[in-house]
Amino acid sequence: MLAYLPRPPTDTSRYGTFPQKPDLPAVPGALVEDGGQQAAATTAKRGTGMPNYPSAPRHSSFVPGEPSLPPSRGSLTTQHHRGRPSWCPPPAPQEAGARLYPLHALSVANIPNSSRGRTSARSSTIPTPEGLQGRRCKLLEEDSPTVQAGKRQRQRYVTKVGKCQVNLGNIQDKKRFLSDIFTTIVDLKYRWFLFVFMMCYIITWVVFGFIYFLDAWLRGDIGHQGDPEWQACIENVDGFVSALLLSVESQRTIGYGTRMVTANCAEGVILLIAQSIVGSMIDAMMVGCMFVKISRPKKRAQTLIFSKNCVISCRDEKLCLMFRVGDLRESHMVDAKIRAKLIKSRQTAEGEFIPLEQSELNLGYDTGEDRLFLVEPQIICHVINCRSPFWDMSAESLRRDQFEIIIILEGIVEATGNHCLATGMTCQARTSYTEDEILWGYRFEPCMSLEKGAFQVDYSRFEMTFEVQTPAASAKELHELKELEQQEHSTLSLYWDHLLQPCALPGP
Repeated sequence: MLAYLPRPPTDTSRYGTFPQKPDLPAVPGALVEDGGQQAAATTAKRGTGMPNYPSAPRHSSFVPGEPSLPPSRGSLTTQHHRGRPSWCPPPAPQEAGARLYPLHALSVANIPNSSRGRTSARSSTIPTPEGLQGRRCKLLEEDSPTVQAGKRQRQRYVTKVGKCQVNLGNIQDKKRFLSDIFTTIVDLKYRWFLFVFMMCYIITWVVFGFIYFLDAWLRGDIGHQGDPEWQACIENVDGFVSALLLSVESQRTIGYGTRMVTANCAEGVILLIAQSIVGSMIDAMMVGCMFVKISRPKKRAQTLIFSKNCVISCRDEKLCLMFRVGDLRESHMVDAKIRAKLIKSRQTAEGEFIPLEQSELNLGYDTGEDRLFLVEPQIICHVINCRSPFWDMSAESLRRDQFEIIIILEGIVEATGNHCLATGMTCQARTSYTEDEILWGYRFEPCMSLEKGAFQVDYSRFEMTFEVQTPAASAKELHELKELEQQEHSTLSLYWDHLLQPCALPGP
């Protein structure tokens, strides 16, 4: 539970999406122009696509007409290289007068086409040796004993395959499980379920066989075997094994005819009626449990897949958290719905510690976007607004915070009932994302193409992402900056309107 508390502030400037050059002393204007020209030439050479992994920080020059992105609180700071191996190359020196702006990347991925084949869009991008060496240094830093120890200590609330990592213990009132015996039996593992299934029949056969043997022994039927003048209550029962066979034949309605209950005793008839009723009840319960156990749509969730990572980027000028879901089967889910929970521990103002607090993430509940027609892979979007728990989260704070996002996708299995009456078995698939599995400044590559008059889904591109231009500031900071720009624009418009207004001529 303590793993979900925020991490202490550390040197996280190297995690920022876009680097920022430290403040330098003023230089003459000629140097500024030379630096700008050199940076522009560097930008012109870098016309290839971005690789789908973080690379060494690169700086680009100012592009006319390109909006400048606001800095975040401390994310656009000086790049520190503490902890870097001694043999790693130092960062390339920058020009003194060059202005640094956010890294410009492709905003549209390569759309797959039938003529191009099914190759990855990222395979065409050949990284430079400097980038490979920088990534090698970063991988070595991530494989350090300190980082690996921190990763090993992290305990997930829900695994990637949807299993809840919660063990229930010290339950005192266990008789509650017997009150719901049907669910208790169905929830058993298969080996225990089969054991209970067999023992229910074996115990009833043995118990009624012993009663048959006891009745025959008390009446003297066993001692008068072969006497034609003896009126036996239970014929052809000369021991416990014969009574056990009579019990099995009576309950399973086999009826071989050699052993049977006669009308010479009332207790034998009552015993046969009781065994028939008990046998029918056991058949109804055990067969029902077996049918539900086999037909449960629990394995249907294995064909509902989620993307390995979440991404954060701008969509319609709003910062959004997105992930992708898909269905591998041609039989679709009926009335599929998706929801998300944020698991995070916090401490209240009064000092109370709340472990694993759950808060809801809006995936379009108010607009109906949480109800999916899951025919092709879909990208689920959570808009980070003032009601979102990530309203104050920036690229820097994402790295030092600890939380877990639980995704729950549920729907009715199409092959288990009548769709019009909405009767069927509900299937639920779950997964989770930790803060280390959220990519800031990325988007998902498209995985659909039009081939031979139909839409073709390429699931080999399901996990692929590409880097896009995304501010490292939080959604709150972006909103405040936008409001400030609107206020400045309105003030400037009023000022110019006042200047351009013709002077009023004095009256006659």
